Amino acid sequence: MRPLLLAAGLTGFFIVMMGAFGAHALGGSLSGQAAGWWDKASLYGLAHAACALAIALHGKGKILAWAGGAFVAGVWLFSGALYGLALGAPTALAAAAPLGGLSLLAGWALCAVAAFKAGSE
Repeated sequence: MRPLLLAAGLTGFFIVMMGAFGAHALGGSLSGQAAGWWDKASLYGLAHAACALAIALHGKGKILAWAGGAFVAGVWLFSGALYGLALGAPTALAAAAPLGGLSLLAGWALCAVAAFKAGSE
């Protein structure tokens, strides 16, 4: 079993589930700011789960594997923190969101490094 493929699949599943939960179960009960957090968590989460899936299916090399892992970790930290905050979790959880964002940025930087290395081979 390919661990990144499993992680990307579970991450995508979680994000779609949370998006549906927000749309159907929570409806209009979230405040404007909380609804914004929910939407941002869903958008960033789904986009980066798809990136991790693409890397798991087609990526080659350690650098891209690290990029995929960074995307998965970033989604769980960033989106998870925003979902939690939207649901009223303690504000201390907000500290996880920037760490998740940094992980997402690291994933993109690693993709760029992999592209640069591939071009020099």
